Amino acid sequence: MGTYGSAHIVWDWNGTLFHDNDAIIGATNAAFAELGLEPITLEHYRALYCVPVPKFYERLMGRLPTDVEWEVMDEVFHRYYAEHRVRCGLTEGATELLAGWRAAGRSQSLLSMYVHDELVPLVRGFGIESHFIRVDGRTGPSGGSKAEHMVRHLRALDGVEPERTVVIGDAADDAVAARCVGARAVLYTGGSHGRASLEEVGVPVVDCLEEAVAEAERLAA
Repeated sequence: MGTYGSAHIVWDWNGTLFHDNDAIIGATNAAFAELGLEPITLEHYRALYCVPVPKFYERLMGRLPTDVEWEVMDEVFHRYYAEHRVRCGLTEGATELLAGWRAAGRSQSLLSMYVHDELVPLVRGFGIESHFIRVDGRTGPSGGSKAEHMVRHLRALDGVEPERTVVIGDAADDAVAARCVGARAVLYTGGSHGRASLEEVGVPVVDCLEEAVAEAERLAA
């Protein structure tokens, strides 16, 4: 694979490159309905969302879901999401930014907690797969942390230096995962977290992907 240009971006998928807020909130409320819980608004979701996901459910239910409840909610969430993601598209400007970064001779990869076997055809369907030197989705059970996946992802990227790497995501967990491997992070406000909760993390927070890329270039310089 060789040595790449000055900076490498690890992109998050859900809520970052893929604008799937409507499918996410619909799937969350479908899962809640299974347990007789009231639906929540997107604003409420963005204020409380965290990983691991059972912890998020605890914030809403006042207790951790039981193993049986978690399995039911997880299955309903993923079934609903798979049905409704087809109405979702890429975040505004994403295609052009990916093409521009690649055209400048820099590298980028994609790391998601979405199921790998479903992620790859989705990325391919948007015609952007060729912009990434690697695409990794989740291969184990859902509900975990992104940090361990980030370690494996960077190890597999031959010639990419962690200190010249910037993770662009929409969740505090993206910044935690970046920190674990010695990379930087930029967090985008258009996905799962509101600005207030992202600013608590202590990394740059931006309102559009164009700003995120500009900030990544600055951080990796």
